[in-house]
Amino acid sequence: MARTALLNVMVQAATKAGRSLARDFGEVETLQVSRKGPGDFVSQADHQAEKIVREELQKARPTYGLLMEESGEIEGTDGQHRWIVDPLDGTTNFLHGIPIFCVSIALERAGQIVASVIYNPIMDELYTAEKGSGAFCNDRRLRVASRKNMTDCLIGTGIPFIGVGDHGRALKEIRHVMGEVAGIRRAGAAALDLAWVAAGRLDAFWENGLHPWDMAAGILLIREAGGFVSDDKGKENMFESRSIIAGNEFTHLQMRELLAKAKA
Repeated sequence: MARTALLNVMVQAATKAGRSLARDFGEVETLQVSRKGPGDFVSQADHQAEKIVREELQKARPTYGLLMEESGEIEGTDGQHRWIVDPLDGTTNFLHGIPIFCVSIALERAGQIVASVIYNPIMDELYTAEKGSGAFCNDRRLRVASRKNMTDCLIGTGIPFIGVGDHGRALKEIRHVMGEVAGIRRAGAAALDLAWVAAGRLDAFWENGLHPWDMAAGILLIREAGGFVSDDKGKENMFESRSIIAGNEFTHLQMRELLAKAKA
């Protein structure tokens, strides 16, 4: 597939950071780790990956703003463009030696996501999308799964942990969903979960309490793969509501209905 100059910049930043993470992953037991909050860790590797991504993006487009998990918001002089970055989505997996984590980069233009890259360095899977040009994994075109019956569907979600999220709501939602589907999976990296929806591995995904850097790249991937994404009210306010429901035309609607019942 042909890539634009901007997407090439994003791919270079993600793969360079991913190679750094892969090296550190091999020595995970010796990493210096500090607590960022209960159950939420940030490692030396995380900061190094963010530094690499930031330097690569700013070198190529110095006027663009950034929204990064560790560094927060950095305003640019451009005013129309913003990179949204998670340098290590799946930090807890990483620190426990579980090879499910990724680098996630999205480009926002005037409030719309127009380009996405998600890179899992251990599986060497590079997910890319540009608005209007389709979604790909290692240059293979992606399509969301076509299943219509929830009893055949594998659903991804996130589960809140100590000190974070609405545990009661999560348990109630899982209870309503699990009796209707073939299975529920919690992989521990929302960006990869969304990429897997785009790839047809998961039939749908939902989660609450996410941040823009968890969702931004995956939103475009799914839409470019023919899928549907909204917040828990069916609106496009995912960043504000911090909730997301994703799937194909049928599973997205049925997940919205199931989760609405959980609120009743």
